[in-house]
Amino acid sequence: MAGRDRMTIEEVVRQVLRDEHGDVIRESVRAVAQELMQAEVSELIGAEHGERTEDRATHRNGYRPRRWDTRAGEIELQIPKLRQGSYFPSFLQPRKRSEQALVSVVQQAYVCGVSTRRVDQLVESLGLRISKSEVSRIAGLLDEQVRAFRERPLEGRYPYLFVDAKIEKVRDGGRVQRKCVVVAHAVHETGRREIIGLDVGEAETEAFWTEFLRSLVARGLLGVQLAISDAHPGLKAALATVLGAPWQRCTVHFLRDLRGHARKDQHDALGAVIRQIFTASSGDEARSRLGDAVAQLEPRLPKIAALLEEAEDDVLAFYAFPAEHWPKLRSTNPLERFTARSADAPTWSASSPTTPRSSAWSRCSPSRPTTNGSSGAATSAAVP
Repeated sequence: MAGRDRMTIEEVVRQVLRDEHGDVIRESVRAVAQELMQAEVSELIGAEHGERTEDRATHRNGYRPRRWDTRAGEIELQIPKLRQGSYFPSFLQPRKRSEQALVSVVQQAYVCGVSTRRVDQLVESLGLRISKSEVSRIAGLLDEQVRAFRERPLEGRYPYLFVDAKIEKVRDGGRVQRKCVVVAHAVHETGRREIIGLDVGEAETEAFWTEFLRSLVARGLLGVQLAISDAHPGLKAALATVLGAPWQRCTVHFLRDLRGHARKDQHDALGAVIRQIFTASSGDEARSRLGDAVAQLEPRLPKIAALLEEAEDDVLAFYAFPAEHWPKLRSTNPLERFTARSADAPTWSASSPTTPRSSAWSRCSPSRPTTNGSSGAATSAAVP
């Protein structure tokens, strides 16, 4: 996912964490900031909290609240007070970029796991004098919060599940290795978007995907009516085995695969032919357009025509759901789901999935899909 119009998986996860799990990030930022202040005060007065020593310079004397505006949102800090003298956190000093560094370390911990080394680099960048044991303790605190988020129970139903992965170079045991970074995000029946799973594996094997999906089910994942992913054989097989839900092949990945069988000067024309299939006003119209595209491509690009015809059911599965959901369901492309939200974007209520509401994914409880390109909603037909 390179390029100005793409986001890496890590960037996607960071944005969804910020948009949909902002309270989780803010609490972790607040907790780490509090621990940094406690460590800084201990160094200043020469004694840990509650420690009895004759060498201490003064004593703690309660706290004073202070609001702190961060990229994760507004946080209320409790700044320690001293009986003699004063204390102000060094990372709150004007013109310091401490807030950006702290939020970045916390977000990265949720994406890639907690690293004592990164916490140590954060402390060093803030100019704090903190012992290695304190750094390890702060990293341990952050690790507990990250683990609680990753292993939290999943309650309610999740009609739509998106699964994506990317091979990244990860430092492991002193060596740089290529590993699979996986993210599973879903739309809850209330319309809330959630990151429900994050993992790093050795490879995109069926065994790895099966274990990952089973871990989601063990935490409570249920009610999946459509799973959206690329066509990786291991992932597709695991989705069928573990969830048994209808599968939508990501149309962005599909077009990219088709372009691999065409000359570069044919890519734009091929894209125009394929994309118009996914903007049809109904499932029947989409199938008709796909048939026309196959006939158009067969003389010059028979391989692509055959692949398109073979993938018909997989790339058009989203047409069985409410029409207002189609643009979000046809791919795992991050920009289609996680860029800035429009105030007038259509949404759906649980009682009537075809009825627009005021903000995206406000409620999302589609009825069981049918096979003719309609949503199956009892209130009205989803497809014109």
